[in-house]
Amino acid sequence: MRIQQECLYCGIKLVGRTDKKFCNLHCKSAYQYKRSKQEPERFYNKVDNQLKLNRRLLKEFNKGGKVTVRSRVLLELGFNPKFFTHYWKNQKGEVYFFVYEYGFLKKTDYGKEKYVLVIWQDYMERPGPGH
Repeated sequence: MRIQQECLYCGIKLVGRTDKKFCNLHCKSAYQYKRSKQEPERFYNKVDNQLKLNRRLLKEFNKGGKVTVRSRVLLELGFNPKFFTHYWKNQKGEVYFFVYEYGFLKKTDYGKEKYVLVIWQDYMERPGPGH
């Protein structure tokens, strides 16, 4: 086994233990960060990051509890309606998709696609008729 003689991040000659790989914690952290950026993003991370972005956008645009936003506005900011955590169907049969506590329903009014944004309510947990 070859003994590491230089810091893996900055290349400075190492002093101390024979199995030492980094000269300090900063170099170790910077090396790990650089390495993680070079690796392809894992599926779980892609999903998690998209859910976080979707939730942040839904929260940001829904200050009133129930609002309508043009879909173009959210989509341009990176919102992806294919990523959600659960759904709820109302009595009219409309399906609201939720990202944790923030929900959205896609509608088309006068040829314009929009999202109706809502916040999860206690009554949504009760099964509706026919459930």
